[in-house]
Amino acid sequence: MKKLFLLFFFVMSLCISAQEETTEIFVIDSYITHEQPYKFVLSFFTSDSCTSEVIIKDQVKVVSDDFKEDHKLKVLLSEFEYDSTLVPFTLNVKNKSGIVTKSELFEIEIPVEIISKDTPGIFMMCCLGGTIFLMPSPVYIRSHGENKFALSKEIPLVSFFASGYNYPTSYLGLEYLYVFDAEKKGFLRLNYKYLFQPGGIEFISPGIGSFTDFKGYNGLSGELSIGLFKISNVFTVYSKYRYNFQLGKNGNEFHEISLGLYSSFFSFNF
Repeated sequence: MKKLFLLFFFVMSLCISAQEETTEIFVIDSYITHEQPYKFVLSFFTSDSCTSEVIIKDQVKVVSDDFKEDHKLKVLLSEFEYDSTLVPFTLNVKNKSGIVTKSELFEIEIPVEIISKDTPGIFMMCCLGGTIFLMPSPVYIRSHGENKFALSKEIPLVSFFASGYNYPTSYLGLEYLYVFDAEKKGFLRLNYKYLFQPGGIEFISPGIGSFTDFKGYNGLSGELSIGLFKISNVFTVYSKYRYNFQLGKNGNEFHEISLGLYSSFFSFNF
């Protein structure tokens, strides 16, 4: 019993010692710059003074040669090869005791326009992505006691980013709505939306818009979208509620509930 206790104490001591030697890694920024030549910007802190390196698709790049806690790197994307828009990377740090700590797996999203257009995989991915992206969204419309079905498609025209390529802070989109079995069938919309990322869900996006049928039916709308989950880290499935009303005339209001796909895949990014 005494030997068992000593063995348990020895193992626990080793575990505590190993935990004390482990260095914690806190990533602050990892994104792609918007200006050419495109660069990968990375910054992170460590809980101890360490040397560090980043491994991007099996290619090692030194971040810090000296022992420090604040680590920063800015490297041209042209120094690496890509066959996908989603590129994994990990961080290795070594403290003064020689203990190496490896981070969890991180990912950066590479803008499609900087990947070689000659790569068959990328070409096929772009074609498939474009096909999925152009799929219309089903819409349920409720207007003065009547239920109608519609299809819509919104294309983000201009997206405004604070940093990175995950989600923009806001974007301007153009949308077409077609209503079945209705007197007024087609509407063209211009929408402006702001995106929040509260955690737990992909995003919450309030928005305002204007619409017209080019036949005198002009109006405004307010909406709220909720990003539910991602597909292949390119598309986000979202649900949306929108209230529409006609300018200068009461009685033509209607409500919309829809399910759609969001992506800034084809927008101009700033």
